[in-house]
Amino acid sequence: MQRTGVANLPLHGGKAPSWLTGRMRKLAKEVASIIIDEHGTDKFIQRLSDPYWFQAFGCVLAYDWHSSGVTTVVTGVLKNALTPEKHGMAVCGGKGKTSKKTPNDIADVGEKFGFCEQTIESLTYTSKITAKVDNTAVQAGYQLYHHAFIVTKDEKWAVIQQGMSEQDRTARRYHWLSDNTKNFVVEPHNGIICNVKREKALNMVAKDSQNARAASVDLAKEPPRKLMNLIQSTAKPLNQKSLQDWLPKTDDPWQQTLTTLNMPRNINWDTLSRMYEFQPSNYEELLSIKGVGPATVRGLALVAELVYGEEPSWEDPVKFSFAYGGKDGVPFPVDRKAMDESIQILRQSVEAAKIGDKEKLHSLQRLRRFVPKDAKS
Repeated sequence: MQRTGVANLPLHGGKAPSWLTGRMRKLAKEVASIIIDEHGTDKFIQRLSDPYWFQAFGCVLAYDWHSSGVTTVVTGVLKNALTPEKHGMAVCGGKGKTSKKTPNDIADVGEKFGFCEQTIESLTYTSKITAKVDNTAVQAGYQLYHHAFIVTKDEKWAVIQQGMSEQDRTARRYHWLSDNTKNFVVEPHNGIICNVKREKALNMVAKDSQNARAASVDLAKEPPRKLMNLIQSTAKPLNQKSLQDWLPKTDDPWQQTLTTLNMPRNINWDTLSRMYEFQPSNYEELLSIKGVGPATVRGLALVAELVYGEEPSWEDPVKFSFAYGGKDGVPFPVDRKAMDESIQILRQSVEAAKIGDKEKLHSLQRLRRFVPKDAKS
């Protein structure tokens, strides 16, 4: 069973002080080197794509385990600590404007690893489509502002990206892993963590959205004028109540905006022409078209539902559980072996690291505090 996890990620302003990031970088390099030497790059990238392990790793490095900053700081520290030549893996991209440099970073790393041009193009596409999915196909009120693409010498990859919600000042982190992503638009995530679960969120990559995805692709192939008329007719349906009439009352700031349930008013009509000219053969191709954003995806999904009866999934994909399950068996029993293995790897790596005894002691204390007491029983 795939593991998913949840942690509180409140948005914290400011930046980590240089004295802290310097120590984090030193410890991260030591721990990463030991894990890669002992278990290989495949194991390390697999661990980073595990939400629970990533959170524990950030805790060991001395960052606030519950803060949204753990995502940006830990990946930033790893980007500086890991070198392709020594570790056989590298971190591309980053926060804000740095995320836009991801294609250049991938090209530079690919050249160092001796990747062919086709492989570099494939990895660059993977970086773009994973960001497009989390920013467009999953609509729960989070705008991506951080994108880290991790790649190994063996062409394995992982994505750790994060979005923020301006409505309730929370963050949501998305984890991807090449070994577990069989299809970019069908249940592709290795984990999604957040402390907020929406009552309704448009999830076009859910299995239950299969028919809605197919209908959206069919609609995208229609002449722009016909599609425009369909969208406009569903925006103001005659002799019908609004969808809002059936929505439950809620205190959720995101849900109050009803962004996922309203027909968008800012659809770029030029995009409809591009879709028609492209004639996408599947939903992934539809998403990859330039200009296809949240408004277009939502518009197509609502036309598919209201006109053709193909309802998409409104189930928020985020999970409320520790990565290894819960003591009460919800959503599944604790995988003690997997949890113990993760903690043991981190503990041994810290103990073997060439750092001061005081730093080792503090790191191990932070790791012990992170492990839930109930998970030990």
